[in-house]
Amino acid sequence: MARLAGKTAIITGSGNGMGKAMALRFAQEGAQVLVSDRDEAGVQATVDAITAAGGKAVGDVTDVSDEAAVKALVHRAETEFGHLDILVNNAGIVDNFKTVVSATDESWDKVLKINLYAPFWSCREAVPIMEAQENGGVILNISSVGGFFGGRGGAAYVTSKHAVIGLTRNIAATYGVKGKVRANVLAPGSVVTNIGATITDPDPVGQKALQASGGFESPQGSGEDMADAALYLVSDEAKFVNGSVLVADGGWTAL
Repeated sequence: MARLAGKTAIITGSGNGMGKAMALRFAQEGAQVLVSDRDEAGVQATVDAITAAGGKAVGDVTDVSDEAAVKALVHRAETEFGHLDILVNNAGIVDNFKTVVSATDESWDKVLKINLYAPFWSCREAVPIMEAQENGGVILNISSVGGFFGGRGGAAYVTSKHAVIGLTRNIAATYGVKGKVRANVLAPGSVVTNIGATITDPDPVGQKALQASGGFESPQGSGEDMADAALYLVSDEAKFVNGSVLVADGGWTAL
């Protein structure tokens, strides 16, 4: 039997890269997927790939930096599918390696809205829905190995990735004890995705510091590697896993 048969899933940032790989993998395992991304062409491409393979998916062009759009996205799953079993907060951006000195209020807010506020907003909407369901639900928030160390440069990104781990553990502790909502974190290392395309005019001080720290020398994984890890965490095989962080970094943090 497919591991996600009969389940529904929202995956943000699933128009490309790691999120797309998750959407394809979840659909392959029987889930109906609500594909969410701000890239309309990417959304359609993911939906088309899923349906071409015999899966079920609908698309939603979503700006997750907009609270109202995030709220509408979560409730659309109820409308489309009748229930919401899995929420994956995958959408994220980097901040051009800006340090705490070179970051501006604007650049800081942009990163925090997408990397932290969007997961907060979506979880706030999803938890009551999941609690009201007989079978509850699962939340998977995507952090990073950047959520474990200070790094050099990328101050807003590192801050956001630390914070999303705390948010997830708090949700797990508050709601998981009731046995209805599980919440976990997937922390990827270096993964070949399109997130690098968001880096424009990189801050030279922050970038040099990151290079000096060895940040570009880590093993590289694929979107499919992350999709397999995510599949485990949202599946019933992980029913006793709650408030945990799964690091999938090819051994980067062990170096």
